Amino acid sequence: MYDERLTVPRSWWLLPVAAGLSLGLIMLRFSAVGALAALLVGIVAMAAALSSYGSARIRVVQGSLVAGQARIPLSALGAAEPLDRAEALAWRSVKADPRAFMLLRSYVPTALRVEVCDPADPTPYVYLSTRSPQQLAEAIDAARAGAAAG
Repeated sequence: MYDERLTVPRSWWLLPVAAGLSLGLIMLRFSAVGALAALLVGIVAMAAALSSYGSARIRVVQGSLVAGQARIPLSALGAAEPLDRAEALAWRSVKADPRAFMLLRSYVPTALRVEVCDPADPTPYVYLSTRSPQQLAEAIDAARAGAAAG
């Protein structure tokens, strides 16, 4: 079993305050009440957007790899390759295949690349930003071995 939430860095939570202040200052020209309302709306809207962006999850459950909204059976997956910072950058840029499924988070420097072996699927591989690529690879292998044994 593996479960990881790709939450945004703590420093990013200053962005809602900055967005709210910016909107508040813009609306201050019209009225103080409008500025206060814009401040609150800006903070709430930006905080909701950050929370949504940081809610992406990667899980290995019930014979499947669940990444964001994608659910991929482990039987359709091949070898898992943990990627360090340099390799992860290469696979999301110069080595990237536009047909690949990618769950990218720019603030997560490491990743896991998993081949897709299903001949009916045109997706060559799955690229997942993860803070623990080795643990995710081991969880996939363990779940696959458990499914084969059971």
